[in-house]
Amino acid sequence: MAAIKLHMLKPSVNNMSVRVFLRAGKLDFSEDDAWGKTRSDDFLAMNPAHLTPMIESPELPKGVMWESCAIMQYLAGKHGLDRLYPKSLEARAMVDSAMFYIIGTLYPYVARATYPALGFPQYAGEVGASDADPAAKAAAQKAAMAAVAEPLEVFPKFYLNGKPFIGGAEPSIADIRLAATLEFLAVVDYPLPAWAKAFTSAIEAKLGSAYAEPAADVRGYVAHVKSQKH
Repeated sequence: MAAIKLHMLKPSVNNMSVRVFLRAGKLDFSEDDAWGKTRSDDFLAMNPAHLTPMIESPELPKGVMWESCAIMQYLAGKHGLDRLYPKSLEARAMVDSAMFYIIGTLYPYVARATYPALGFPQYAGEVGASDADPAAKAAAQKAAMAAVAEPLEVFPKFYLNGKPFIGGAEPSIADIRLAATLEFLAVVDYPLPAWAKAFTSAIEAKLGSAYAEPAADVRGYVAHVKSQKH
């Protein structure tokens, strides 16, 4: 039996992050496709938040944990994957800052811009999940797409700052999280800036099949969604 069991959803970039990480770190793991299972009694007994990605490990206090960035931080620290999560506290602080900026600022805009097209449920309290008319929902989606540009440009100006990756010469867990996030923007034909295209290409070149295999599942889903609109 594999040391780590990952419960995941193949079309999700949140899940893709951990799937890439596990492969890049060459860890002993297995995957369980949680599609249609996250509201089951068995899943909810483990994970009342019903979220993926989720890992099972007997060494964890509750046997499981979720949240993509937390999973990568934990496993990188546990297995000494310093090339993916630097040991230096100052370098690690930059990686952590970049990850939390992605999930706290960039990703909410990406979600609002892409979830309507992807067919994913949107968050309660937002226009997309309300009973607003289609024109208002379309306007909200367009506004979110426009808002992506500002946080996106923070990465070349601050976190990359002339380096190929946030982690420096090698990709870090923050780079994996950023590259995965950018994958969803293809569903709305978002015009990625040149640096972002070069960045994602460099990540895939560095990580090889560790990136390409999970990315293929996301890209396949995005392509399927786009094909239904023509």
